[in-house]
Amino acid sequence: MEFLPSRLQGAMLIVPDIHRDDRGLFAETYRRSDFSEAGMTEEMIQTNHSRSGRGVVRGMHFAAGPGVSKLIRCVYGEIVDFVVDIRRGSPTFGGWEGFELTGENLHQVYCPAGFAHGFCVTSETADVTYAQSGYYDPDLDLSFAYDDPNVGIEWPGGLDLVTSPRDAAAPKLSELADRLPAYDG
Repeated sequence: MEFLPSRLQGAMLIVPDIHRDDRGLFAETYRRSDFSEAGMTEEMIQTNHSRSGRGVVRGMHFAAGPGVSKLIRCVYGEIVDFVVDIRRGSPTFGGWEGFELTGENLHQVYCPAGFAHGFCVTSETADVTYAQSGYYDPDLDLSFAYDDPNVGIEWPGGLDLVTSPRDAAAPKLSELADRLPAYDG
């Protein structure tokens, strides 16, 4: 596996070694010792799976309080996955980065606590799995508007974007300032 740093301190792209032959493929997607050596020391304790159609946007979600780290992978189809630094006082606060994740490249995105996460499906259908370092808690589950102009995420063009009612009504990031984690350097 190759661990490629993001331009946002803490986030990273993980590129697996894929072994392909006429039967298909094999790839190791997680080895705790390698992830720990790369700086990801959290234990992942919950795994989730979503299936979405073309143009579906899920995000921008994060957990209030100490936060939750996520390890995101597209297992079927194609998505563009986004992380946003939401740590108050961070030199890259409000900065975002997008990554193409597909069922063919098997790349993963590490989204550390203190970052928001979201994605957009660019294929007809996509299955996305993610492991997280904390259990889902609806009382800590927050989101900000995926189309917040102050963040300026460049969502894939040529798609009719589809969101949940919750994501469509999410506030701007600036409206959540008192709920955001602080940057600890």
